[in-house]
Amino acid sequence: MDEGYRGLRLTNTMTRQKEAFRPLDWQDGAIADADRRVRMYVCGPTVYDYAHIGNARPIVVFDVLFRLLRHIYGADGVVYARNITDVDDKINERAARDFPELALNEAIARVTAGTAEQFHRDIAALGALPPTVEPRATEHIDAMRAMIDRLVARGNAYVADDHVLFHTPSMPDYGRLSRRSLDDMIAGARVEVASYKKDPTDFVLWKPSRDGQPGWPSPAGIGALGRPGWHIECSAMSEVHLGPVFDIHGGGLDLIFPHHENEIAQSRCAHGTEAMAQVWMHNGFVQVEGRKMAKSEGNFVTIHDLLESEVFGGRKWPGEVLRLALLKTHYREPIDFTVAKLEEAARELDRWARLSPSGSLDPAQADTAVLEALTDDLAVSEAFAAIHRAYDEGRAEAALAALQLLGLDPRRAADVGDDVHRRIAARLDLIKAKNWADADRIRDELAEEGILLKDGKDPATGERITTWELKR
Repeated sequence: MDEGYRGLRLTNTMTRQKEAFRPLDWQDGAIADADRRVRMYVCGPTVYDYAHIGNARPIVVFDVLFRLLRHIYGADGVVYARNITDVDDKINERAARDFPELALNEAIARVTAGTAEQFHRDIAALGALPPTVEPRATEHIDAMRAMIDRLVARGNAYVADDHVLFHTPSMPDYGRLSRRSLDDMIAGARVEVASYKKDPTDFVLWKPSRDGQPGWPSPAGIGALGRPGWHIECSAMSEVHLGPVFDIHGGGLDLIFPHHENEIAQSRCAHGTEAMAQVWMHNGFVQVEGRKMAKSEGNFVTIHDLLESEVFGGRKWPGEVLRLALLKTHYREPIDFTVAKLEEAARELDRWARLSPSGSLDPAQADTAVLEALTDDLAVSEAFAAIHRAYDEGRAEAALAALQLLGLDPRRAADVGDDVHRRIAARLDLIKAKNWADADRIRDELAEEGILLKDGKDPATGERITTWELKR
């Protein structure tokens, strides 16, 4: 068996099959073990407004994959790039609307700084680890121009009316990822009807900037200032941080066409490669209370709304509850995000918290059945079933370690503070030191606060563990 495989299987959107995952660096015999990396890119937010619950799903899904890859290949063996798009027409419109008294570039900086900061706060509350690198579009303009120049030189792109456009017929297998017909691509691409296009499916790599819009020196000999199209941004940023071909590219199902299709076209043609990424992964759509999320439907909710207001279900929801509700459905399936699902997640977390030991755990303690499920294309139903069994069988440490591998800690969502966990851990230390009087004092203090401790033994190790429950 290929040493790089290690049991992980992932569904590849490109092939529509579940495949054994073998990282590229493990396939290259010239790369030393210490230099091998798994490289993953996920499309991040366009920072013009607060992220909504649909935006949260890929963040949480690929955070779990990031954690699993780190568990399998080591914390230093994975490079995860998730970009921030901070140049976009929606950002320009928001900046002009919200800060009309400022120069546009200053207003844009104000909008992107504020929304990016809010995005980071929101996803941190969902338990998402920071990516290894978080490239911003405005910091990679030079790389975009260089890629566009290569595409023009290779005959895959052309200049027209101060635009640079990718000529899709120059790539014979354009459309392979989405498997759409030409008519479907024309209808679905939301392409701008423009007289300077050679083909209706040609898409913009670079466009001129009007007066007052942000602009940079243009590629391909164009004299006017301009700015990049959306698709070229990810191709350039992934090349800079992961190389011309990398292991995994992820995002939402809505990005398959045209965004990811166009990324593939740009990157493959610019580098002369057969692939941009060897595995493409996409999470399913999110509905809210049975309907497509839309402001007109009255069911549009941001992560911030759910965390900080009572607009959804009449209460604030801990990030742990939101994360579990998003994870309970397999990532490739659509999810109906409902108040009932959040209430169910809250009840599960509360039960697990009352059964969980205090203190931190080594991920190596995670229940093996959970690991087997996660390595099978993130099979969460089987993983959570194994976690329930572990708790029911008294293997609380194995269950909690598995939940922590998923980025969940039920104790954070419970109605107890960190000081309670510290006191439980201190009591265990006192018991080990045979200081029974002080250990009993802590137990009695917690009982007065409505927290009942239950001592037991780990059935696997025989060591003392302490679980707790709230008086009802």
